[in-house]
Formats: sequence, C-alpha cells, structure tokens
Amino acid sequence: MIKIHSPFAVPMAFARREDTDGLNAQLHQLFLERERAGNRYANPNPYTQRNDALFESHFDLFRWPDPPVQKLREFCFENLMRTVVQLNGYDQAFAQRLRIGVDAWFHVTRRGGYFGLHNHPMATWSGVYCVSGGDHDPDSQDSGQLQFVNPFIMTNMFIDAGIAQMQGQFTTQNRGWQLEAGQLVLFPSWLLHEVKPFHGEGERITVAFNCWFQVDKT
Repeated sequence: MIKIHSPFAVPMAFARREDTDGLNAQLHQLFLERERAGNRYANPNPYTQRNDALFESHFDLFRWPDPPVQKLREFCFENLMRTVVQLNGYDQAFAQRLRIGVDAWFHVTRRGGYFGLHNHPMATWSGVYCVSGGDHDPDSQDSGQLQFVNPFIMTNMFIDAGIAQMQGQFTTQNRGWQLEAGQLVLFPSWLLHEVKPFHGEGERITVAFNCWFQVDKT
C-alpha cells in the first residue's frame, strides 16, 4: 500500500464579515472622498508596477481615527490573531503578550487597473479585505483576481504525464480568487501575488496590510 503525505504546505486563512452595520458602504464613501483629495492621501513612492487606473493610499490607514477604519482594523486583527495562535499552538497567556506592527493602505481600481507581481519583505503576515468587488464583465473570468504564484513554480521546468494533472495541494498551478465585499484573505508575506486587470464597471476597492510581531517581555 502506498501512503501519500504532504510534508510542505503554505497556510492561508479566509474569513467573511457579515455587513449588518453597513461598514463597507461607509468605507467605500470614505475612500472615494480621500482619493479625490489627491496627493494628500496618495502613496508618493509606489514601488510595485501598476497603472493610472489604480489609486494607492499612504501606508498609515489603520492609524486613521475614522470609526469605520478602526472597526475594520479590529476585524482584521481579530482574525489575524486567531490564525497566528492556531498555527503556532500558542496558549491564551502567550497570545496576550503578542504586539502587532502594521502598515495598511487602500486601493481603488477602475477599468483596466492592475497591480504587478510582488511580495512584502520585512513582514510575516499580509492580508487583503474587499470593500467592493466592482461589477465584472461577464466574459472576463479573471477580472480583478487576486492571484498567488505557486511557490513550487520551478517544478514546471519539466512536465509530463507523471505530474501534469496533480490535484489539490499538489498542483503546480497558481491559485486565484475574485474577491467579494466582506471577504478577508490572510497569507504569508513572502508569497508572491498580483492583481489581474479589472474589467468591469464601478470600483474595485480593497484594503491591504502587512504585519509583524513582537512579544511583550513584561
């Protein structure tokens, strides 16, 4: 009998916020207002490839005092801590000593906007929360898709029938999600990812963040 094991894996976490309090609508309005303010809120030194159909804010979003932003921050941190605690096997006493450092920002993407391939050095966990997915063209299946590059991409140097159709966690293909409002995706910051061009009407609005951790010695 053959026993198949999976000794290597990449953890990702998914959560959804039920928008019973209209938070996404509040964030949508706030971010469009800040986008219209122009350079006051725009990232002055973008380093990842993008085009003019995408607006990126400064990285201080989670320090804004606006109640909708702080409510979103609480949701993101709550789910991030649950993920870290579960994956590391921390008890509650140790978890209470963890302190999160964060950069956070928002994107407003309109037709044709995209975000190039990148990862996030100097962080351990990253996340993307979808405020609005936009209205995708029906014939564009990967419109605005958040796509992750398979870390075993080098296994594609040679493909034959022995590996061409491997399923599940053994696939050599990339993975992508077309996010909807309220969805949160958490992933290791080293994992390469990109946002495919958005083909649709309205705005695709997301919040992204990078986190690192310290342990309180007291």
